[in-house]
Amino acid sequence: MQNRLFSDKQLIKLMIPLVIEQGLTILVGMCDGVMVSAVSEAAISGVSLVDMINAVILVLFAALATGGAVVTSQLLGARRMADARRSAGQLVTLTFAMGCLMMTLCLVFARQLLHLFFGSIDADVMAAGLTYLRITALSFPFIALYNAGAAIFRSLGNSKVSMQVSLWMNGINVAGNALCVFLLKMGVAGVAVPTLVSRAVAAVMILTMAARRGQELTLDASALYPIDRRFMGKILRIGIPSACENSFFQFGRLLVVSMIALFGTTQTSANAVANNLDSIATVVGQAMGLAMVTVVGQSVGAGDKEQAVFYLKKVMKWSIGALTVVNVLIILFLDSLIGLYRSLSPQTVELTRTLVRIHSTAVIVMWAFSFVLPNAFRAANDVQFTMWVGMGSMLFFRVFVSWILCVRLGWGAVGVWIAMLLDWVCRISFFLPRALSGKWLTNA
Repeated sequence: MQNRLFSDKQLIKLMIPLVIEQGLTILVGMCDGVMVSAVSEAAISGVSLVDMINAVILVLFAALATGGAVVTSQLLGARRMADARRSAGQLVTLTFAMGCLMMTLCLVFARQLLHLFFGSIDADVMAAGLTYLRITALSFPFIALYNAGAAIFRSLGNSKVSMQVSLWMNGINVAGNALCVFLLKMGVAGVAVPTLVSRAVAAVMILTMAARRGQELTLDASALYPIDRRFMGKILRIGIPSACENSFFQFGRLLVVSMIALFGTTQTSANAVANNLDSIATVVGQAMGLAMVTVVGQSVGAGDKEQAVFYLKKVMKWSIGALTVVNVLIILFLDSLIGLYRSLSPQTVELTRTLVRIHSTAVIVMWAFSFVLPNAFRAANDVQFTMWVGMGSMLFFRVFVSWILCVRLGWGAVGVWIAMLLDWVCRISFFLPRALSGKWLTNA
């Protein structure tokens, strides 16, 4: 048996911190939702709507970080250490510039963005949304830098560092939320300000750790500037298709939430709470997807396609097993989870229960094939295929079919979530044959 780049022990060591890190992010999102629910149902709706806009922006940073992680992982696999350091520095520069750009746009056009995506919404919901958007926008450069730093460490197979920083970031966020919402009575701002502070702290921490001497890859100031077109181009060639796909995905979610908003606050709030709970359902899958980028990327960089296939199969098996366990538990303890959210009407609770059950049941069967599998393609430079499939499926099913089921047939949020499942089926029908054929390794 040939020597593997990663033993099972090393894979577990890579994945567990990623699961914890992703889980912490979800936990903080839930805490935000629970604490905001103590303010008012309008506050829940306002924050949830802005979170949809923020999600479009955050996936840009995540996609660029993925591009940087793929390039750096491949260079590390080829043992080109100087180039790997240069690639890491260019990633930091690129993400920071994007963060500043997105911050400026959201500060200048906050009201216009809310009207554009959600049309005419209640005045109290608009007021909550504007407050939350303007404050969280200030955090965009910091969360962009954090993503870049986390990607650098993941490319090394070291996810422990980003987990440690995430513990600090999310701890500050939760403690700050409790202080600002319950003690200082700051309302929606009480959730937004700790987000800004915690992300700033996290950015400083992870970049400081990345710049430490004596580690396999040290972030050097000389690698940040001037712009190196070779590495910037490589990062963008991976990152832009992923950014387009993921941003289109989130943009589609924005459109369907605007459809749901037509049915009133009950449906909007149920959709918001269900989205929070459903984040738990996929957290282990998201972590496995990040690990897939590292292990397949290093295999491709080492010129070993056999190992790339081997790790694709292994990570997929582990993903399916973990997702099954988590979602069975969610279904069993669903009422207790929904009970964490206060100020919800009985109608909102019942609709939330229906949406979560639809989602968790489908995750067990389909999610890994829809979202973990294509990360192997991206790690092997097969980014165009995933982009076109993802964007096409989103446009047809999550937008067009959602409009038919939600608006034309009057099914509301349930119609949107059924359309989401059809989107997953479509993705699988393209991704699975691609994986089995081996065509995803053509550009490796």
